[in-house]
Amino acid sequence: MKKNKVDKIRLYSLLSVLTIIIGIALLVFMTIVESEPGAIPLLLIVTGAGWYFITRYRLGSKHT
Repeated sequence: MKKNKVDKIRLYSLLSVLTIIIGIALLVFMTIVESEPGAIPLLLIVTGAGWYFITRYRLGSKHT
């Protein structure tokens, strides 16, 4: 049961990193094409980073 929770938290960590990568790619694309970054890529990066740090905390804490 505990291994299942750790696997789920690792999946969340992977998805949060993927969200950050998509946000960075979209930020670069929009900066090149439109000469301004926009709000959606920045929101993706901030959300992904927050999600990543929360999952890292849960992975390292005893509350999992």
